[in-house]
Amino acid sequence: MGGRIRAHRQGQKVSATLAAEAAGLSRVTLHRIERGEPSVTMGAYLSAIAAVGLELDLSDPRAPKAPPAALATGLPARLRLDDYPQLKRLAWQRPGVTELSPADALSLYERNWRHIDPAALEPGERALVKALVDPLGGGRLLV
Repeated sequence: MGGRIRAHRQGQKVSATLAAEAAGLSRVTLHRIERGEPSVTMGAYLSAIAAVGLELDLSDPRAPKAPPAALATGLPARLRLDDYPQLKRLAWQRPGVTELSPADALSLYERNWRHIDPAALEPGERALVKALVDPLGGGRLLV
């Protein structure tokens, strides 16, 4: 798992320092995660996974496949960052990315809400946050 995190981070050309900051971890902890050290908490692993743009899927392989959440909620499958200025600012650690899935967008908003000025949200972006939170976040923005 640590090797996949490191490979993905390096593939995005993101330094360990920036990735650690985005995950809310020290650079040393991120390096321990990337080496696969088992003494690091699962929460730290999950933070690192999300910070580099990966997700951990604990699905039951025998369960029937559900339609993607974006299709079930009426949200588009991809959100253009250029349409949402605050979201685009939050996606700084993902160079070259121009679109996000609704789940990735909600995750970015939730992890980085402290960097958002709610008064500066344009009406369209405010509506997007509500549209993401209602079906994907259980009606609550976890900040």
